[in-house]
Amino acid sequence: MGRGIALASIQSGHAAFVYDAFPEALGKAKAFIDSQIDKSVSKGLFSQEQAAKLKDSCMYLESLDEHVQQADIIIEAIIESSDAKEALFTMIEQAGLREGTILATNTSSLSVNVLCKQRKYPSSFIGLHFFNPAHIMKLVEIVKTPSTDHSVLDTALNYCISLNKVPVIAKDVPGFIVNRVARNYYNEAMRIAMEQAASIEQIDTIMKSAGFKMGPFELMDLIGNDINLEVTKSVFAQYFNDPRFTPSLMQQDYVNAGLYGKKSGSGFYDYE
Repeated sequence: MGRGIALASIQSGHAAFVYDAFPEALGKAKAFIDSQIDKSVSKGLFSQEQAAKLKDSCMYLESLDEHVQQADIIIEAIIESSDAKEALFTMIEQAGLREGTILATNTSSLSVNVLCKQRKYPSSFIGLHFFNPAHIMKLVEIVKTPSTDHSVLDTALNYCISLNKVPVIAKDVPGFIVNRVARNYYNEAMRIAMEQAASIEQIDTIMKSAGFKMGPFELMDLIGNDINLEVTKSVFAQYFNDPRFTPSLMQQDYVNAGLYGKKSGSGFYDYE
């Protein structure tokens, strides 16, 4: 998600810093962004000179340090864990976060209000939930807290519009808008498969024939079954174990087996 947001940003004229605690992930992010720019050149969308400028406008950091102080917007896009996000936000603040810098979370299910509670500058904290792949998908859910300054909301809206995205202001409810609706798309599909009423391939084909761009199993493989399961568990818990949002044992089995989807080479489908 982070690399997709960075790519969307530099393609829209912004400069971007990409930070990851793991050098291997950082290298993969650079390779992905460079390859996407090169593809655009091959399609005639950018010249070689424009491509070189785009690549130069994205820096890859193994340490935050003084770069935090240079940023106007910092978007966290790490694993769906409150503890991990809290630790990262604290590290960003200790690295010299400026009072006017917007600190945003890309969480898809955690409460933005809860994540905001311990922030050094709560008035500059906001939710910016992009969708995967972030450089292609148009929708961005913007989730403000009672502490979010109105000017921060305006800046977040303008930033998303500058990326040619469609921002939608959502309330801070579990799953916001899209992930609350999507739980049923995934969970019911897995119930049908577990009951052997239809195969995985049939379910995906039927849903695409009804107008969906991807079937539920294809989409879960793209997102990552591990991530999708964690979001489902989070929404289920936040709705006080409402049976509608019960996680699927089928998906848990796939995650236990390391079948995460495209990123692992195999999930509901084999990508190797």
